[in-house]
Amino acid sequence: MKHFSCLLLAAPLLLGGCATVSDSPQQQLELHAVLDYREVGGVGCILSNDMGRWFVVAPGRVTVTRSTKPLNVSCKKDGAGMAQESVGSRADMANLMGNVVISAGVGHLVDRYTGAGFSYPANLTVLMEPILSREDLAATQRVPSPVF
Repeated sequence: MKHFSCLLLAAPLLLGGCATVSDSPQQQLELHAVLDYREVGGVGCILSNDMGRWFVVAPGRVTVTRSTKPLNVSCKKDGAGMAQESVGSRADMANLMGNVVISAGVGHLVDRYTGAGFSYPANLTVLMEPILSREDLAATQRVPSPVF
């Protein structure tokens, strides 16, 4: 019985490297939008990955579910600009080493499946492209034809 209680006390120390046990499946991100080298406010953005979709008005904060898949960011502000970017997730090296050493890699396989132990950059900045007016768009699509 004494050995069992020692094992129970040591278990949290042994599992400290496992993201499956220690990390939340959610992560908070801060999102900013930039157009012509200036931050733009009031930009509507949709963030999505294989775990779900989230809406935020930039600049702002949003909580997303972690995943091994990229986080797709789509932003738009009427009359100003739009942006589409994809941000990859990275494995937390401390959790990765703990999983490999403690669980012989089984914890890492679980973390890859659930997304725990992976994270996106905490601060994201999307670069917006200006939206052309209808006249400007028509001018760019006009094909010059020579007159003889």
